[in-house]
Amino acid sequence: MTRRDFARATVVALIISAALTVIAMADEVRRISANGTEFSYVEVGQGEPLIFVHGGLQDYRMWAGHLPKFAGRYRAIAYSRRNNYPNDVSPDGMPDGAADAHGEDLVAFVRALGLSKVRVVAHSSGAHAALFFAASHPEMVVSLALNEPPATGILVGVPDVADMLKAWANGLAPARQALKAGDAKAGIPLFVNAVGGPGAYERRSDADKMMNLDNVASYQADATTKRPRPIFTCEMARAINAPVLLSNGERSPRFFYRIVDELGVCLPNHQRIVIAGSSHTVPSENPDAYDEAVLAFLAKH
Repeated sequence: MTRRDFARATVVALIISAALTVIAMADEVRRISANGTEFSYVEVGQGEPLIFVHGGLQDYRMWAGHLPKFAGRYRAIAYSRRNNYPNDVSPDGMPDGAADAHGEDLVAFVRALGLSKVRVVAHSSGAHAALFFAASHPEMVVSLALNEPPATGILVGVPDVADMLKAWANGLAPARQALKAGDAKAGIPLFVNAVGGPGAYERRSDADKMMNLDNVASYQADATTKRPRPIFTCEMARAINAPVLLSNGERSPRFFYRIVDELGVCLPNHQRIVIAGSSHTVPSENPDAYDEAVLAFLAKH
């Protein structure tokens, strides 16, 4: 082996070693108490803190393939929200749709980590929670990257959306009925296909399907709760001065596009992207394009 070949082999070995270290760190589940409960989380990398917030029927594992890409520049932290695996879970616990409560949990989680200001990357109901977090504590936010938050409150008073909202509720009704009856086997595919379009559940990996099942309790709670669904308003959005990246999937239902349309009207400082070849679960369906877009946004802001 020549000296040059040896040098190249050494560099490759160091890169592989560093990558394996990042993966090992991401597999080390930590726990921290905040807001009266215990949250599980993983973290990799060093630098500015970047918090990843999962959507419904998911947990911190949703971000496993993403964290190493961010670890070179950020302290990347993914946590499981209240009533999601591997935290304590119960069908009588916190509903997934309680975005205001999940937003306050995020405040407490950040403070428990000893942080005062963070960047946030969030998907779906996690992005809805991030909106409440940012509106109530704008001083804690450097930037937000939000994928399709189901913030239906932003549509209150908007002309010509009543029929769309009714159709959306009707589309989700079979899934809610199945989950209310405790039939996760039927309810989970019905829900995933309702929010992601026909065939969305069938396209998921076995690992993702298992993660969905592990997190069904928060959706069973959502189907049975009497807790009023929180309303995120345009006035609340105007309180968020930090830069916001809003993303949609190319094949996502019009419902999510309409919400992002209105958020774009209300947020003072935002940009918008559409990720090709994906429906609602953009980070999982086209992870490379999604991560590239988020990293570019973070680098600018």
